[in-house]
Amino acid sequence: MIAEPNAASNLPSQKENAVHDETVPESAVQNGSSVRNGNLKTPREKRKVREQCENIRRNSSSSRRVSQLQNGEVVEAVTLFEVVSMGKRAMQSVVDDWVEAYKQDRNVALLDLINFFIQCSGCQGMVTAEMFQSLHKKDVMRKMTETFDEETGLQYKKFMAYPWILTVTWPVDTDNKDYPLIRTGPYWKKFKANFCEFIAVLVQQCQCNILYDSYLMDTIISLLTGLADSMVRAFRHTSTLAAMKLLTAVISVHLNLDVNKHNAERLYEVEKKRISGKRTNYRLDQLERKRKEYECKLLEIQNMMNAIFKGTFLNRYRDVIPEIRATCIEEIGSWIKTYPDGFLNDSYLKYIGWMLYDKQAEVRLKCLLGLQGIYSRKELVSRMDLFTSRFKDRIVSMPLDKDHEVAVQAMKLLMLMSQNCGDVLSTEDCETLYQFVYTTHRPLAVAAGEFLYKRLLSHEGDEEVQPGGEGKFGASTDQLKRLISFFLESELHKHVAYLIDSLWDWAGKFLKDWECMTTLLLKNAEEDGEALSDAHESALIEIILATVREAAEGHPPVGRGAAKKILSVKEKKIQLEDCTKITEHFIMVLPQLLAKYSTDAQKVANLLQIPQYYDLDVYRMGHLRKHLDALLREVKDIVAKHSDMSVLEASSRTYYILCSEEIAIYSLVDRARTQLIDELMGQLNQLLDGFWQKEEGFCTDGGEISQMHSALRRVAAFHNAHDLTKWNLYDKTLRLLVFEMEHGSLPVLMILPALQCMYFSLLWQLTAVSENSPKETLFALRRELRCFSQICMCFLHHKEKDVREKAFMILCDWLLILSHQDSNNNEEPVGLLDYLPSTSLQEKLLLFIQKHVFMEEEEESKDLTEEEDRKDESCKLDDLHKKRSLLAAYCKLIVYNVVEMSAAAEIYKYYVKTYNDFGDIIKETLSKTRHNNKIQSTKTLILCLQQLFQTHAESQDSSSSVDFYSASFTNMKELARRFSLTFGWDQVKSRESVAMIHKEGIEFAFQGATGVGGKCLPPNLSFLLIISEFSNKLLKPDKRLVYAYLQRYIAEPLPCRGDEWQPLIWYRNSLLANEDEESSVLGSSGELSPVGTSKMPSFKRKLSNGSLPVTSQIEAEGKAPDLQCSSQLASAAGKRRKRLKSREMHLQERLPFLCPGGLQRRYCKDEIKTEDVSKKGQAEDMTEDVDVDVVSADQVIPAWRINGSEEHTTVFFCKLFN
Repeated sequence: MIAEPNAASNLPSQKENAVHDETVPESAVQNGSSVRNGNLKTPREKRKVREQCENIRRNSSSSRRVSQLQNGEVVEAVTLFEVVSMGKRAMQSVVDDWVEAYKQDRNVALLDLINFFIQCSGCQGMVTAEMFQSLHKKDVMRKMTETFDEETGLQYKKFMAYPWILTVTWPVDTDNKDYPLIRTGPYWKKFKANFCEFIAVLVQQCQCNILYDSYLMDTIISLLTGLADSMVRAFRHTSTLAAMKLLTAVISVHLNLDVNKHNAERLYEVEKKRISGKRTNYRLDQLERKRKEYECKLLEIQNMMNAIFKGTFLNRYRDVIPEIRATCIEEIGSWIKTYPDGFLNDSYLKYIGWMLYDKQAEVRLKCLLGLQGIYSRKELVSRMDLFTSRFKDRIVSMPLDKDHEVAVQAMKLLMLMSQNCGDVLSTEDCETLYQFVYTTHRPLAVAAGEFLYKRLLSHEGDEEVQPGGEGKFGASTDQLKRLISFFLESELHKHVAYLIDSLWDWAGKFLKDWECMTTLLLKNAEEDGEALSDAHESALIEIILATVREAAEGHPPVGRGAAKKILSVKEKKIQLEDCTKITEHFIMVLPQLLAKYSTDAQKVANLLQIPQYYDLDVYRMGHLRKHLDALLREVKDIVAKHSDMSVLEASSRTYYILCSEEIAIYSLVDRARTQLIDELMGQLNQLLDGFWQKEEGFCTDGGEISQMHSALRRVAAFHNAHDLTKWNLYDKTLRLLVFEMEHGSLPVLMILPALQCMYFSLLWQLTAVSENSPKETLFALRRELRCFSQICMCFLHHKEKDVREKAFMILCDWLLILSHQDSNNNEEPVGLLDYLPSTSLQEKLLLFIQKHVFMEEEEESKDLTEEEDRKDESCKLDDLHKKRSLLAAYCKLIVYNVVEMSAAAEIYKYYVKTYNDFGDIIKETLSKTRHNNKIQSTKTLILCLQQLFQTHAESQDSSSSVDFYSASFTNMKELARRFSLTFGWDQVKSRESVAMIHKEGIEFAFQGATGVGGKCLPPNLSFLLIISEFSNKLLKPDKRLVYAYLQRYIAEPLPCRGDEWQPLIWYRNSLLANEDEESSVLGSSGELSPVGTSKMPSFKRKLSNGSLPVTSQIEAEGKAPDLQCSSQLASAAGKRRKRLKSREMHLQERLPFLCPGGLQRRYCKDEIKTEDVSKKGQAEDMTEDVDVDVVSADQVIPAWRINGSEEHTTVFFCKLFN
């Protein structure tokens, strides 16, 4: 709003949102007798000026009226700000209207534009304009300030927008991070684009003449420079964006002028040659004048550019607000790309280079995007040598940026640098960048895959058919060999799926060339001396499997990407075509590959996974049956040759895939499977008969043990995927395991597969149970289940570590499966299968975890060689993986309520101690149990802390007090702090749980207290220090309730005691932190108020610092007991007499609903005791009453969230604290 000139002196007495539409028309401005220091002489003249102003504004705005429906009402847009923010009209017509108004009266139009920029900053105050000629220059510069008026609470900014002196007045809450540029919602989402478009169109429409009138641009530039220097974020952000876009638009004008000047010079030279030897004619003079005119305009434009750059950019590119810094860097990147002759030099490039080190990812991202636009043009790269050499190392390190988008764009920039800058990247740099193909973040991996493919795999000429022995696969063969070499050199053999996924978007064509790959594998060394080595063959087979999986599944591998992506119709079509291509090719080739590598377990295990990606309908074609027979024959031979579990499981899965009843080949494959299992069971029965004949003597024969081990492993692998119940495997394995329980002489190689076979047998029987199963069958199965559980419990104490761990894993999975089985079947027959573990079994499982997971084994120090040390580290890593599996299996029993949740307390004790190894598992268990039952989970946490405290107390000397600085006590506090962090930032969501912790903790702390009124020291009082870690999770009202509950256990105001009562004082401090009544309430405990606190009114401190003053808890806690004087307490309490009244009224309203009657009376009584203080203190602190109920920044909770659950919370708290 543009106020009339004389309003400047009356601003403090006006309302904050007063609207003034009067302004000074041009006629009045130019008349020196009518304007003196911004005031009109007489009321008559003043009324005349107002009438002229209203007529001009009505005429200038009538042509751009726009209506929009808001909240059911039609809103007319009159001002520029309203028109631009609505965005309902073409920006061209809006600017044309303003230009026309400018031509009629430039002062009125210019003030309208000034008001537009002020309103775009979200300013709800008013703007007063005065003429520069009306004041002395010295007075103007003195008044160009930005101050805060303490009396009115308004902010002022006075600055010059030549020829105007502008005074902007706004409420102090303008800097509340809510102004048009950052507002959300459908109304504001296009405001920034409209705002930038308006500035660009304005400059474009004024470039003919108005732009050079030394009035418009001078005023706008001085206005934006003044606003950009403000302390208010809204002004700085809006004006900086406007100035940067203004400079961008001016650069476009400069480029057009430069082209016109060049054309004029060419025409001038042509005309000059044409009339050489003759007198100068009119045409030549005209071209000369036009050329000089362009030069003058270019000089003016250059001055404008320098003014904007030096006045705004140089001050704001280092602004504290990241959005402002990002705007500056984004625009300078576009300037360099658009106008390289003026900006592509080290004087400007250095700003982008410096901001590559910015702490905010948004700024770093704008730097990289700007550099991409420069490095993508080869003609500009040659002028970037100094910049490249200076900042190359920083750019190479940026793919490691913590922000994913910054890392991706850095990799893309390095790709452009690699293409257009020659050998700027060293071999070491490239090798470092290649490794990013293995990262879990897929966009970064894909960008690195492009870098790897174009830099290493794809060479010029690869697409051409090379003559020689390679034939038609020459190009693909070379690329494959380079890929294999890179894969082997990277030494990350288990991550081939990540490598293929990274290259898939760029090298999909040659990665789908399975014919070339298999031809390379089947090639004999005799035929071609360049055949692959064994390591290269293994790597190529892994690559084949990864490419087949990628093509058939169509989504990234596990661990890369949150979930399977939804394929489009085109992608599904490509996927089906690839599956058909895979099936048709490998149906014929896979038997040959299996025959060639039948003795290599690793290669065979990978090759046998390919059939699971077949399109089995292809087998309907009759001529492919012979290839199926060949495949089944090779798989059967492989099962007979190998005992490796990975090979056997892959073979079993192959039979499972091919034995689908829906396809035509089912009968053929089922017959082959039955024949194979008959042979395997025949071998096992023969070996078992020999064992029962020899018994003890059997175990001494190494060859027979190996045969038995292989036979049991083969049967177990097939029993996992196929139902072998009719071969009565349960009885055979049961007899073996019972023999081991009685004699303990079986080798581990026989126990483990026998235990696995028995487990699978019971699972298949359990799967066959239905509602119609006879009770005799269920009773028999129940006996078998209990027998198996007894065997597993017995093996938990086996002398062999592998047997103990196997029995524990099977027992945990077994209990979990039975729990799930019972929850899915509510019928009476199935209920006979009791699955809940007994108390003794739960204790044994917990003791097993404590003994074999958390207890560290003593290691003997040995002098190991480098190779032995590497093997030792590998063994330790494998052992850690086993321990993690054991702990995860047990935690699943807790999460699914198979064992009691209180058992988790023993697990939580090790959270801090074993955080690096098991912290993620324990934290996830805590999260899941809290989701299942918040209250029970909270009781488990407090139980854990209580048990640790009791253990700590028992370890201390009974005659001495608790040592607060001992390692065990410090670990308890750290554990409580970690538990507190798990509740997150949502204090409303965790309100009941945190309150429960404090209630249980207070009761435990005062448990066993003796004496009258709790005056004797409770033995567990130091436990209050532990639960004080949870005080910051309490809402402010709940802190008062917990404090009131604490008062039940405390006598009347305690006299000065020793250090043994410090836990109580510290706990009180944690409950009263950030409370206005802190000092007065602490007076009851005899604690000294913090000294050195500023006497500045808290309201003013909040305005200047942006946050409320916080009393130093450390100072309060550090005071010695003998210094706690009652006179100081009374003085401190007197300063807050009024607040206590307000707080007392608040508690009287709240406590009747949430606290017992006696507690309410006692609580209020304690507060009234501090009322008998001098009135002098009341007068000293009158101004502090403003922020009585101000909540600290970390406790601001939306009112609807608290009130929405008030009824439920009231009932809960009444039950909790009664």
